[in-house]
Amino acid sequence: MNKGICIVTVAPVRAEGSDKAEIVTEILFGESADILEVNKNWTKIKMHYDEYEGWMDTKQIKPISDEDFAKRKVTVVTEDFSSVLMNDGKTLLSIGSEVDFPVVASRRSHDVRESIALTAKEFLNVPYLWGGKSFFAVDCSGFTQLVYKVHNIKLPRDTYQQAEVGETLSFVEESRPGDLAFFENPEGKIIHVGIMLDAQKIIHASGKVRIDTLDSTGIFNKELNKHTHKLRVIKSIL
Repeated sequence: MNKGICIVTVAPVRAEGSDKAEIVTEILFGESADILEVNKNWTKIKMHYDEYEGWMDTKQIKPISDEDFAKRKVTVVTEDFSSVLMNDGKTLLSIGSEVDFPVVASRRSHDVRESIALTAKEFLNVPYLWGGKSFFAVDCSGFTQLVYKVHNIKLPRDTYQQAEVGETLSFVEESRPGDLAFFENPEGKIIHVGIMLDAQKIIHASGKVRIDTLDSTGIFNKELNKHTHKLRVIKSIL
């Protein structure tokens, strides 16, 4: 099966081969995928990282031979996009991009939980975008997947899939930084996820990446003076 590499900073992956189609996720610079189908300006892909499928602009993915693909030695970009530039000095790279040259990565903390919390906080105020998965814009599960990716921990793409990973905690008070909290709609469907911080605080993408308080009911937004998301379960991934 043919393979390809994303050659732009970030590219939308859509439900169908049309600019009007819903963005289901994004693919970052250097991320790879199987090429399933090519229809003129649109290429259907299956991403190697999380096996997500969708359509992207054919001009934004470069085919690569099996031989060259096997030789790839990929480094994941762990710094924000202002810290890493391509050789042309113009192409900014998001956290989570994949490059074939060494990049300097500062260690946020020797403790992985603290490091996850610190990385998540770097996304504060990044705008929400349905299907977003970059330092430019994220959705809730794209945010958690990206933060965990730079710590070499693979999460599925969608919220409900992430909720199937890890061990369930019995009480909110048991949560530790780096745990994931999941939230449900009135029908009981899991629709939202965030990353736990210290002191029962949670960081999540809702309108923008923000920090709120979590209690046994759910997320309490002080600005709105109400609970905005109903808690379903907290999972320890680490």
